[in-house]
Amino acid sequence: MSETGTEAPTAVREFAHQAADFIERTVGLRPEFDSETLPLLDHYVRQAETAKAETVVLVAATAGTYFGEVVRRTLGGSWSITDENDPAEWRLVLPGGLSFAPAGFAAAAILRDELDDYDTGFDAPPKMRAFLEELLESLPPVTEEQFFELSSRFDTIEHVQEVMLAYAAQRTEEDIGNN
Repeated sequence: MSETGTEAPTAVREFAHQAADFIERTVGLRPEFDSETLPLLDHYVRQAETAKAETVVLVAATAGTYFGEVVRRTLGGSWSITDENDPAEWRLVLPGGLSFAPAGFAAAAILRDELDDYDTGFDAPPKMRAFLEELLESLPPVTEEQFFELSSRFDTIEHVQEVMLAYAAQRTEEDIGNN
């Protein structure tokens, strides 16, 4: 697997490696920052379902950054960090502008619910938002368990990213053809 995009900020690398350490202690296998290891992350996250609020915050931060790093290393992109002390606010921005808060996805996976305290959705540049909403609505239904699993979220991100990049390329070609 080749890593794409710029190197992750130090804080992201530290949190992601903490998650890898926690996963290794929990399941006995060291995850290697690829999509094949996301079921290990899902297992680890399920262990935190009954944890205290402080533990959920820590697990969401570390699991989220690990998940974000898997996505970044696979699909490219970069981290957008406005407050280094608040991993819940860290966003991963993929090529083409699709973005999300990995800690929000992890918190939702832990608690099996959409949360008011975390951003658990996708965003895109303004010109692409309507298309993103239509695309997400057109996806086939999944079970609640699949919806919250980070391995399933990865599959969704990968598909949405591919379709959005193709759509953006098509629009660019049409804009060029109209000039």
